Amino acid sequence: MSESREYDVVVVGSGGGAMTAAALAAKAGLSVVVVEKTDRIGGTSAYSGGACWLPGTQAQQRCGVSADSTESARSYLAAMLEGADPAPDWTRLEAFLAEAPALVAVLEADELFEFEHTMFPEYYDLPGRVPLGRSIQPVKVRRSELPAVVSELLRAPVELDRTGQPGRNTLTGGQALIARLAAILVREGGEFLTGLPVTGLLLDGDGADTRVVGAVRMSPEGPMEVRARHGVVLAAGGFELDGDRRAGRGVPGEAAWSMAPDGTNTGDATEAAVAIGAATSLLDEAWFCPGLAQPDGHASFTLGFRSGLMVDQAGRRYANECLPYDRFGREMAKAPGRIPSWYLFDDREGGQLPAIAMPQGDPAEHLAAGTWVRADTVEGLAAAIGVPAEVLAETVERHNVHAASGVDEEFGRGQDEYDTFFAGGDGPNAALAPLDRAPYFAARFVLSDLGTKGGLVTDAAARVLREDGTPIAGLYATGNTAASVFGRHYPAPGAPLGSAMAFASLAVRHLVAVPAAG
Repeated sequence: MSESREYDVVVVGSGGGAMTAAALAAKAGLSVVVVEKTDRIGGTSAYSGGACWLPGTQAQQRCGVSADSTESARSYLAAMLEGADPAPDWTRLEAFLAEAPALVAVLEADELFEFEHTMFPEYYDLPGRVPLGRSIQPVKVRRSELPAVVSELLRAPVELDRTGQPGRNTLTGGQALIARLAAILVREGGEFLTGLPVTGLLLDGDGADTRVVGAVRMSPEGPMEVRARHGVVLAAGGFELDGDRRAGRGVPGEAAWSMAPDGTNTGDATEAAVAIGAATSLLDEAWFCPGLAQPDGHASFTLGFRSGLMVDQAGRRYANECLPYDRFGREMAKAPGRIPSWYLFDDREGGQLPAIAMPQGDPAEHLAAGTWVRADTVEGLAAAIGVPAEVLAETVERHNVHAASGVDEEFGRGQDEYDTFFAGGDGPNAALAPLDRAPYFAARFVLSDLGTKGGLVTDAAARVLREDGTPIAGLYATGNTAASVFGRHYPAPGAPLGSAMAFASLAVRHLVAVPAAG
């Protein structure tokens, strides 16, 4: 080895789960290093809105979200997961529900951290749902308030990062989450090692007594040992940017369409654990979303459609366009001819997409590249996107009839609070606006994702398990490196971050109590 370093805890990755583990371990008095594959910290979490689905905490109580509680969240999850395949692991779910309030209390006891409620409806109309949601997010922070190393390393928001621009001076959402956790880590003496991809795990002992005692990272000078006296926490995202692994495991969509930052999540940490006997689950799954196709081949996470309609390659609607993004993405993946789809909209917003796309991109560049098309008539639009003109005209006419009546007789658009949360129509149904203001546009949509959600099998302490169900000593996993506690469902805004953070906290709670190796 060209170099060897030793810490109490080695955290692989730097997203929300990773930084929660690192900050909490450092606050517990352990020496901590965060090892990150790229030259920036934050991963996909830095691109996110920063919502955290952590039910039943003091933050919701303080913000007056009276319908929230651990009990209501339990009811909601039970209804959502009833009959799920695979069957839900209620031991892990109960651990998540119990840890959420404890985690928020610990974080908010630190002067560097505070949550606020963010209104955003939960994704299923089921018992236990909280009106306008129970998600919380960290309050904004100024870059000038951060340690210099955090400011320098923090990944910029997606619309700036993809074009190589620096981040903003006021950090919100996922930017604020990563910045605040990183600031705690630095204050407590933690370190970062960036630009170092994982190549394996270090072991001590044999058979059932095997213990993970560190990780091997590849530096420009050669392999580097980063040893861990208490444990290694794998929180390095999924494998969404590895096209071969996606295809081999049956994950719909393509690597280029994922929202993960370039150069990040290819499953290295997961494969390192599999190489020493770790079990995996849900490898065909992801946190899906419709993706606005970009001229450079990327796609943009899109939600909150205010008007317009989505059609398949035959020119027909196939779902309620206002469904929560993961649910709509799953509709896209259900049948051939839906990837790509086309989103039709008119000029009621001056040629801008009537939705929230991160990033949207320049309409003129879209039109020049053909990812958007424009026509003065619906028939002209049909010719431009290659669908039968008579079918598209009938689809639009039926949509306009629904908009006039206020009732979507095909898919029920506008009946749920999520449908109307972003709505901008002024007719009898705010989620239904007619397509009747020329010129008309069609934007190309593909199936994007916020990351894969299948990975290492873990227990209620976030310990990585073998195929026989026994834990691998010294090894923990959270975030998209671990198989999701929610299975094939996406319950609410902030569920990926909230669960990643809660299991990071559980991992630290366990490893703190484990005697140091050696």
